[in-house]
Amino acid sequence: MRIVRLANFVTSSSGGLRTALTALGAGYLASGHEPVLVVPGDHDEEERTAAGLRVTVKGTPVPGLGGYRVMLGKRRLAALLERLAPDRLEVSDQVTLRWVGRWAREHGVPAVMVAHESLYGLLSVARVPRGAARWLADRLNRASVAAYDTVVCTTGWAGRDFTRVGATGLARVGLGVDLATFHPDRHDPVLRSSYAKPGQLLIVHCGRLSHEKRPGRSVGALLSLRAMGYDAVLVVVGDGPLRARLARRARGEPVEFVSFVPDRAAVAGLLATADVVLAPGPIETFGLAALEALACGTPVVVDEASALPEVVGDAGVAAPGDDLAVGVVRVLARPEAQRRAAARARAECFSWSASVAGFLAVHGAVGEERW
Repeated sequence: MRIVRLANFVTSSSGGLRTALTALGAGYLASGHEPVLVVPGDHDEEERTAAGLRVTVKGTPVPGLGGYRVMLGKRRLAALLERLAPDRLEVSDQVTLRWVGRWAREHGVPAVMVAHESLYGLLSVARVPRGAARWLADRLNRASVAAYDTVVCTTGWAGRDFTRVGATGLARVGLGVDLATFHPDRHDPVLRSSYAKPGQLLIVHCGRLSHEKRPGRSVGALLSLRAMGYDAVLVVVGDGPLRARLARRARGEPVEFVSFVPDRAAVAGLLATADVVLAPGPIETFGLAALEALACGTPVVVDEASALPEVVGDAGVAAPGDDLAVGVVRVLARPEAQRRAAARARAECFSWSASVAGFLAVHGAVGEERW
């Protein structure tokens, strides 16, 4: 099958979505299929990658979102789709590319949408009044259900947005983690000494520094822990529009900011060396960064309101988003060897091979139903 996948809001330094698109594309290719990924960029380009053909379409910058672009030219993108002649379409976008589902139906191409975000959550974070946010999110989600053959949700938490509007036939396929790259063996005492003194607690926040990710909660957790008497330091890995604000808040505190690290092994080394990783986002629908930390043998404290408790299970701690320090204290109450072993064991439940097989099963099913 030629599986053409489209996604907006993807950059060379974006996190979970880019990781998922790359891993799934590589898996499709290894399984004998022909994946094509279409994403926005600052110029048109086509290149062969280890995850299949990547087609970059010059996109329109989105103000205030730290470099994200979107593909808006429907005629041009429709012409590209006709040239690519997909056997299946996979769209990782819930609003700006919904018309692609209608295009697919008109051209007899089975199409699925992958729900990588919660529209209600995003609207709530944007401070849209709760009632209006619920109404608008439900309306948009109904439109998505109508536009595609199947909606794929990565967690039950993500699926609730669609079951609430009466959607049936949803597919649930979890994402995965690179268990070789993200491994406890990446633990590095030398790396640790560059961030923390002997006896200090090393905490890591890894993720985009944007409003919906709530990175300020990680800084707040550090301040709370230090007020409790813990000699803790925080390393914030990532970039985004909130970086300057966070740096001002953390001035004078043991907080170090590390820009985006393109080397996945280097990220794995820091995650494996940390004592605890924080994942404070309240609207995460899966949380790949948290899963990568678990694969490195490091427990994660997550926001209890997100999908992450479903992913981390007993290998992490779910806490109120504005009180993550309590979660850290609970993690530290467990013997270190026990908590690290539990983290790795939980991550081993999520392989990319299983995820790829799940997505391919969905693509096969919609094809059988359509034809």
